[in-house]
Amino acid sequence: MHEITIRQTRVRGVVALIALAVASLALASGAGAGRSSDVLGQLYVNDNTTGVNTVAGFDRHADGSLTPIGGSPFAIGGAGTGHGVASQGSLQESADGRYLLAADAGSNQISVLRIKPHGGLQVADVVSSNGGNPVSIAIHGHLVYVANASPTAPNYTGFTLNAGGHLSALTGSTVTLPDASQPGDVLFSGDGTKLVGTRVNTSLIDSFAVGANGTLTAAPGSPFTAQGLGPFGSEFRPTNPAQLFVSNAHGGPGNGSVSAFSAAADGTLTSIGASPFANHQTAPCWVEISHDGQFLFAVNTAVSTISSYSIAANGSLTLLGNTTMDAAAHGPEDARLSPDGSTLWVVDTASNAISGFAVSGGTLTELGSSPTFGPAGAAPTGVVVT
Repeated sequence: MHEITIRQTRVRGVVALIALAVASLALASGAGAGRSSDVLGQLYVNDNTTGVNTVAGFDRHADGSLTPIGGSPFAIGGAGTGHGVASQGSLQESADGRYLLAADAGSNQISVLRIKPHGGLQVADVVSSNGGNPVSIAIHGHLVYVANASPTAPNYTGFTLNAGGHLSALTGSTVTLPDASQPGDVLFSGDGTKLVGTRVNTSLIDSFAVGANGTLTAAPGSPFTAQGLGPFGSEFRPTNPAQLFVSNAHGGPGNGSVSAFSAAADGTLTSIGASPFANHQTAPCWVEISHDGQFLFAVNTAVSTISSYSIAANGSLTLLGNTTMDAAAHGPEDARLSPDGSTLWVVDTASNAISGFAVSGGTLTELGSSPTFGPAGAAPTGVVVT
């Protein structure tokens, strides 16, 4: 009888220990769920580092703060230049959200990076950009175009991206530009039927119709003369792929502006309203449009301000005001909205930082946690927000 009692006591003790372990595991799991629920998504920046290029990855938290993802910055195979790149869109997300594509301007390559479940990155492919100094990437579906901005024989050239994250050159896709054109941006319209590129140095805009096989046909009259010096950042209106907006960066102090164009099915560009629309700032270089198509933001690199415009139904712009960035910001460049449109993130290249702004219509308010500094040695350029 005494022996049975001892065995029962031991069994009860084991059961109690198991119960305690289960409870502890549940508590830990609950705490982990609480922490992960604070993460809204990720933010990635092309660090453009010399030697081996890297991409910095951050978790985006509900309060607007950024914290590095474990393992960041991620080596991506190619090499950067170690200084700012005069372009928009050097880092892009694939249409299915599974990959990042990064321009490796220092090694004339494009890196494809697989996005892992918790935001980490893994190299899927590194290929030649089929030109020199790749600075901008455009993606629509499986079709990819790159702007190579080398001083001699710059070009736009196409690739296809397969489900495994591998890039293949698209036969017959390369469009060679005159020497010293300095392409600064290449982008698709939202429906993928048009592709546009800006020539910063010669103040021209290339416009193409995209064929069923992905190759390009220049629009009648292309390249078009820009409405200001240094056409730079550009974006099609998300709600109307027939409206194109281009910043004019080289007009001089206080003479910045943004142009609005109507883009026909064949790519022909015609001016909208009283375009270009002044913002009285200096060097508006990067452009981002709200997801609802109602507001346009232009980053003024030389004076560290952001201009806000409202967009009328016909594409005309009305300047709403200019937001001064935190004093730590210097040389703001590429910009990207969060998927829900509530936050605008801006890359500060010279200060190696990311600035965040709460968005309310066309009003921007810098977040209290801004700016967030990047890894040592970075010269950040493009940005992707997931």
